Amino acid sequence: MEEIIKRVSIREYLDKEVEKEKVEKLLLAGQVAPSARNQRPWEFIVCDDKELLNEISSRCKNHYMAKDAPLAIIVLGNKNKEKSPMYTYQDLSAATENILLEATHLGLGSVWLGVAPNEERMTNLKEIFNLTDDYFAFSIIVIGYPKNEVIKERKYDDSLVHHNKLNKKYE
Repeated sequence: MEEIIKRVSIREYLDKEVEKEKVEKLLLAGQVAPSARNQRPWEFIVCDDKELLNEISSRCKNHYMAKDAPLAIIVLGNKNKEKSPMYTYQDLSAATENILLEATHLGLGSVWLGVAPNEERMTNLKEIFNLTDDYFAFSIIVIGYPKNEVIKERKYDDSLVHHNKLNKKYE
C-alpha cells in the first residue's frame, strides 16, 4: 500500500541517469501485469536519447516534461498478440500502472502521459519511433529522479464507496 498511496505525478527531474538495474525492474513490473486471456499485448521502447525526448516534447501537446527527463518508457500495443482486442487498453493500462508503482518503490519519480486513443499523438509516436502498422503507442511514462519532493496527503473517502445498493452505506 505504501507505494500506491505515495505515488504522485512528477514532472521535474534531476539531471541524473536512471541505472540499468532499475530500468530492468521497471520493465519486469510492466511485463507481469494482469492481462485478459494472458494475451500480454505489450512491448516497450526504452528511450534515453535526448533528441528523441525533445521530439516527443515538441510534437505531443502537454508532454513538455519529456525534454527534461533522463528516461521515457513508451508502452506499445502489439496487434499480433491480441486474443481479446476489446481488453487491450485495459491490459496496457495495467502494465503502465505497474511501472509507475515500481518507479515509486525504487525512489524514482514518474508521470503517465496519455497517447491512445489520441490519433495525432499516436501518429507522432509512430513517426518518431518508425513503428510498423502492427504496433501502436499507448502511453509514455516519463521517469527520473524527482527534482523536488512532492508529498500529498491521501485519505480514505467513505463517500466514494457503496455497498449492495447505490447510496446504501455498509453498517
